[in-house]
Amino acid sequence: MSMLSVFIYLFKGGIMLRFDLPPVWSNVTRWEAFVNFLVCGAALVFSPWLMAILVVQGFIRGFVGHYKCPLHRAWARLFEARGWAGKKENAGAKMFANKILFIASTVSVAAYAMGSDIWKIPCLVLMAFTTLEWAFSFCAACSVYGLWYSRFPPKM
Repeated sequence: MSMLSVFIYLFKGGIMLRFDLPPVWSNVTRWEAFVNFLVCGAALVFSPWLMAILVVQGFIRGFVGHYKCPLHRAWARLFEARGWAGKKENAGAKMFANKILFIASTVSVAAYAMGSDIWKIPCLVLMAFTTLEWAFSFCAACSVYGLWYSRFPPKM
């Protein structure tokens, strides 16, 4: 199975967009975006292999679900206990954003493993988009997610 057919399956198949999951806290996902920004920065400064952390996080949160991620559950508990959680947001849109995180960080790790300096491009793009999320609460992938559903509503 080619990489292109895998991406087509993920984006058009049944596992891409979810409505059956509980919503996530806005400030928890913003904090996770900030941590992802820090990991990308550390990868640029110290070791590109740190992007593998984002591969794992993107896979778990994007394909399995936020509430299956131990780190997300820990952050959610901490933020709820302190009253910092914010408002509830659509988990499906955030899962879509984490699928993009998974793909970009996988490309970054694969490019570095092949000895290419191109690994920095997805890393810098992730830094830009995570900054939009944590600083301005603007999730670009979530906007694409919403646009997709305005043009192609789900068939029930």
